[in-house]
Amino acid sequence: MSQQKNESLIVTKGVRKVYQDNGVPVKAIRGIDLEIKPGEFTAIVGPSGSGKTTFLNVISGLDTPSEGEVWLAGRKISTMSGRELSDYRRDHIGFIFQAYNLIPVLTVEENVEYIMLLQGVEKAKRHQRVEKVLAELGLEGFAGRLPTKLSGGQQQRVAVARAIVSEPSLVLADEPTANLDSKTGAELLDMMRDLNEKRRITFLFSTHDNLIMERARRLITLKDGRIDSDERRGE
Repeated sequence: MSQQKNESLIVTKGVRKVYQDNGVPVKAIRGIDLEIKPGEFTAIVGPSGSGKTTFLNVISGLDTPSEGEVWLAGRKISTMSGRELSDYRRDHIGFIFQAYNLIPVLTVEENVEYIMLLQGVEKAKRHQRVEKVLAELGLEGFAGRLPTKLSGGQQQRVAVARAIVSEPSLVLADEPTANLDSKTGAELLDMMRDLNEKRRITFLFSTHDNLIMERARRLITLKDGRIDSDERRGE
């Protein structure tokens, strides 16, 4: 599939994932066809065991489908080699995790610029981008602090800054509000919505959180490894 104007950012066709659990096959994903356009703000929801985290891992290339094909930004990632996939993921996908996953010995600025460092972005440009994104997320003056000196909400804002600073095609967020109180979570999600609108960043969430479901412009419900419903909301 070649890159075309208005092409979907994510395409999955017939994606299945079967795990072996002590020799017993477990069908985590049972054939998912999905397209997500650039600029969407989408939540994948469903009960535990519905396959949503597995599906996110397959979309990101962290897991390989047992069957089916996955394209991201016009590239077929389901057939890439490990090195190709690692480089492509670094350059095209930002990740936000439930547990923040910040590097404790690095300052806020060092955490945020880390991916750009791997990409070979020159120092002045890294600093400029970090400064801009920290300001957008209300973290001015925090660049020199260590993660342990931040609240949970501030740490997750740093994680959001790290995910978007290298201008990826897609940001994947797996239960990003799970460790936050509802007020802090709501403030963080409103910032993400703002980034989605201003920068046209594509967000894809995996979640149980009603706060995310309320804000999502598209809600995809998984049940037993299949899409049970796909609801688009008005602006």
